[in-house]
Amino acid sequence: MRTNLTLLLLSLVSIVTGKPPDYWAVENPKVREKLPLYKTIPAAKPEEMTPAVKWPKKQDFIDWRRSQGDATSSRYSLLDQINLENISDLETAWIYRSEDGKANVQANPIVVQGVLITPTPGKRMVGLDAATGKELWNFRNEKGGQPAFRGMVHWEGNEKHEGRILFTAGETLYALRPKDGKVLFAKPGPEVRAAGAIFKNVLVLAGFRKDVFGFDIRTGEKLWTFHTIPEEGEFGHDTWDRPENGANCWGGMSLDAHRGIAYVSTGSPKPNFLGHTHHGLNLFANCVIAIDAVKGKRIWHFQEIRHDIWDLDIPCAPNLVTVTRNGRKIDAVAQVTKMGNTLVLDRVTGKPLFPFRLKRAPTSPTPGELTSPYQPAPELPEPFIRQVFTSDEVPDRSPEARAHVLKRTEGMRFGFYETHGPGMPIVMLPGTHGGAEWTGACFDPESELLYVSATELPSIVKITRTDRAVVDETQLTSTPGRKVYETFCIACHGPNRQGVGVAPSIVGLSSRLKDQDVRDLIPKGRGSMPPLPVLDKKQTDELIEYLFDRDREYPKPLTRPERPSYGFGGFPKLFDHEGYPGIKPPWGILAAIDLNSGRLAWKIPYGEYEELTAQGMPLTGTRNFGGPLVTKGGLVFCSGTADNKIRAFDKTSGKELWSARLPYVGSAPPATYGINGRQYIVVPATGNVRVTPTKGDAWVAFALPRK
Repeated sequence: MRTNLTLLLLSLVSIVTGKPPDYWAVENPKVREKLPLYKTIPAAKPEEMTPAVKWPKKQDFIDWRRSQGDATSSRYSLLDQINLENISDLETAWIYRSEDGKANVQANPIVVQGVLITPTPGKRMVGLDAATGKELWNFRNEKGGQPAFRGMVHWEGNEKHEGRILFTAGETLYALRPKDGKVLFAKPGPEVRAAGAIFKNVLVLAGFRKDVFGFDIRTGEKLWTFHTIPEEGEFGHDTWDRPENGANCWGGMSLDAHRGIAYVSTGSPKPNFLGHTHHGLNLFANCVIAIDAVKGKRIWHFQEIRHDIWDLDIPCAPNLVTVTRNGRKIDAVAQVTKMGNTLVLDRVTGKPLFPFRLKRAPTSPTPGELTSPYQPAPELPEPFIRQVFTSDEVPDRSPEARAHVLKRTEGMRFGFYETHGPGMPIVMLPGTHGGAEWTGACFDPESELLYVSATELPSIVKITRTDRAVVDETQLTSTPGRKVYETFCIACHGPNRQGVGVAPSIVGLSSRLKDQDVRDLIPKGRGSMPPLPVLDKKQTDELIEYLFDRDREYPKPLTRPERPSYGFGGFPKLFDHEGYPGIKPPWGILAAIDLNSGRLAWKIPYGEYEELTAQGMPLTGTRNFGGPLVTKGGLVFCSGTADNKIRAFDKTSGKELWSARLPYVGSAPPATYGINGRQYIVVPATGNVRVTPTKGDAWVAFALPRK
């Protein structure tokens, strides 16, 4: 009776106000169950779809002057010297070793006038002879921060200004001359992980912490800021009851240089897994946003997950694509996601080209949380990975593996957007490593197929209630431990330990970890936390005393927060007893998605654990963070797997045609370019600790034998 009365009251409010029923006001499972099981955002009508224009230019698909290939982020090349007929002849052309450290370099390199440009583990930018791999110049960033973390872009210049490579390092925007690495300017800028994109004289950069920015490409002066968490008076501000942080771009962006529209993908609200302090839809988190590149104004947005409490960011650059509808070519945006969905949106209006289905989602057991009543469950395009962990997915390759995973998940819940609560962990699939990751997809305009590599690895999500209230620690007496924290930890975890960006809150850490846990964690790191081997025993002891609130008197009594305080348990993954993913294979896949029909054209296990193959197991695939490249030569190239290989596949069928062993795990998507009539494929191979523990410093280029 109460359930029906509640729904009636909500409906009456809707009639009076003219607004949709405020289902957000009810976090009651019985009320939620009365809602329709599905809702659908209709597809754009044929007459609403935007006809394709003749852009990009042919040369954009030959040059490789931006990480991801060109402004569309297609990673497609018209070069076809290397093709289906001769791929078996491909051989190593050169190997470059930076010899300045070993670290996971995630930038897809660019090539400008015969110079290949890339960052290195030692935080340098180097220019290499693209034909030989010989180092021509190097630039060392003296202001801190990894330069060109996930890429850079080249501007060809004009009659008054030299051509330049543009990237950020830390909070500095650099312009370097490509032939010799000379600094043309270094100006204050945002911290950026992804490659920027250029429209006329505007360089668009998407901030790693938040917001999107426009800069004058000639001078480095900031022109505009778009707030990804809307401020008062801006569209979307009312979708947060208490704006915090997040909605940042760490994966990528693209730009339509014909229309002057930038497309940015954003991450979840922060802190991860905790939404009780920022109720609402939380725009523009988990969105694709179209922004006027000249004015910095929103044109449209499309949100995948609403009020994300699972860390299911949109992780990579949108692909600008052209598809066929009713015999007409249509310009669209294709966005692969951590959930294994592919959003296909009209490039000018943002309307989906396939009906976008939403399904009724569970309520949360966490006191103070208000979840979204609906979450995405699209039918087309088909998801390219599994989207729910079930008991049927428990591995059965050995009795020991099965027993280990069953014990590890005992008492845990799982299901469609299942929610977690204090002492109520869940098994989540896709996990926090995706689905799609920052490496994203590539697009073949000939076949209109989209190619994506992905990992299938469950995560365990658990949160705990903490009694420790947040206080303004900058107003308290400093201690030796606080000083260590300010030197090594504050940039990520913030002045009051509440977390910044993807870094978690560590308020009330003593309720989640013991002293020895922290001692083990500091020198090794975990997840996005880097190792800190530089801390000696004294500094470590002082830091632990501070983190566990034992080194000074705090205000008594501690005022309990207005809303309950929680902490989350990091980003643990579900593995079996031997360290393999705690799920039936495949553990890594490579898939081709037909953007015209929405169907999977093909899908294969991607990567090999050779020791399992030797035991007679079928190919399982492995965790991978490589990302594919597609060429007119009929080939898809991809690396990033645990077996340290780069492979080439028939882009039509997915058949593997060639492979080569790399010195370390491929750490970014390959690039391709032509020099003196010879086509090269080059891939950074610097390792990835998310795949294997070994780091490196190599770049490997392949070409056909010289005639």
